[in-house]
Amino acid sequence: MDDWNELRLVLAIQRAGSLTAAAKALAVDHSTAFRRLNALEARLDLRLFERLPGGLYQTTAAGERMAVAAERMEDEALALDRDITGRDHRLSGRLRVTSSETLAYSRLTRHLASFRQAHPGIVVELAIDNRVLSLSRREADIAFRPVRPREGDLWGRKLAGMAWTFYGAPALVAANGGPATATADLAGQTFVGWQEGTAGIRAADWLAQHLPADAIAYRSNSLVNQAVAAKAGLGLALLPCYLGDSDPALARALAEPMPELTGELWIVTHGDLKNTARIRAFFDLVGNGLAAEKRLFEGHGVPAVAGTVRT
Repeated sequence: MDDWNELRLVLAIQRAGSLTAAAKALAVDHSTAFRRLNALEARLDLRLFERLPGGLYQTTAAGERMAVAAERMEDEALALDRDITGRDHRLSGRLRVTSSETLAYSRLTRHLASFRQAHPGIVVELAIDNRVLSLSRREADIAFRPVRPREGDLWGRKLAGMAWTFYGAPALVAANGGPATATADLAGQTFVGWQEGTAGIRAADWLAQHLPADAIAYRSNSLVNQAVAAKAGLGLALLPCYLGDSDPALARALAEPMPELTGELWIVTHGDLKNTARIRAFFDLVGNGLAAEKRLFEGHGVPAVAGTVRT
C-alpha cells in the first residue's frame, strides 16, 4: 500500500456504506471512485467489499482490516495537523464553524459580522448542520452544541442555559385568552410540529408524547420554518426562547419556560487547537457576545407586551 488515497477510499466506503456517499465525502465523482476501487481489488487480488442490493457496500474481513489500519493512519495525520495548527499565532486563515440553523438565523450571524470587522484576515465558513460534526476529524474547528460535550479531548465552555416555551401569532394568542400559565391550559388549540418519525430531538419527542396527532395542523423539520408558520397563524410552535422572544411577530402562548426542556449552549473546539490565535479570538469575541445575551437564551427576556422583548 503505497498510496494513502487508496486507504482513504476504503475507509470512506466503510464509513458511508456506499460508494456514492464515499465519493461525495472525498469530493470525487462516482466513476473515479468506482474505477479506483476496482483497480485496487484487482491489484491486491482481494475482495474488499461485498456489493449488496440498493448500492450498499459491506466490508469483507480484508476490507475491515484495511479500514482499521486506514483509521489509525488518519488519526495520526489529524493529530499532526492539529498540533501544527495549534501553534499558529496568526490572526488569518480559514475558520470552520458549525451551528444549528436556529442559532445561525437568530443570534449568531450578527456576531460573525462583528468578528469579521475586527479580524478581516480570518475567513469564517459556517456549516449549518444539526448533526454533531467531528472536531477530532477536523469536520469543523469550532462547534456550538446544545449539550455538554462528552468527548474528553474537547475544550470549551457553557455560554448559557437554553429555555423553551410555546409561541404563536399575537392575535392568535390574544384570541385564546393570552399566555397560558400551564401546558394543560393549551388543550384544544392547534399546533405546529415536527415531521412524523422525527426522534432524538427533545422538543419533537415532547410533542409526540403529549399532543394527539390531530392537534398538529402543520409539520416541518426546520425550527426556523416552524417559527414562520407560527407567525402566519398556522398554530402554536414550541421554540427556544432566544428565537421566539426576539421576534416581535411572535408572542408567548405559555407564559413561562418549560423546565423539562431546558438545555444548554456550549462553544467547543478540540483541545489541541485551543491556543490557535484565530480560535481564541473567536471564543473571545463571538463566544463572549453570545454569553452577554444569557438572559434571552434562558428565557428571562420576557415580553412586557405581546411580541416585544424586555432586556
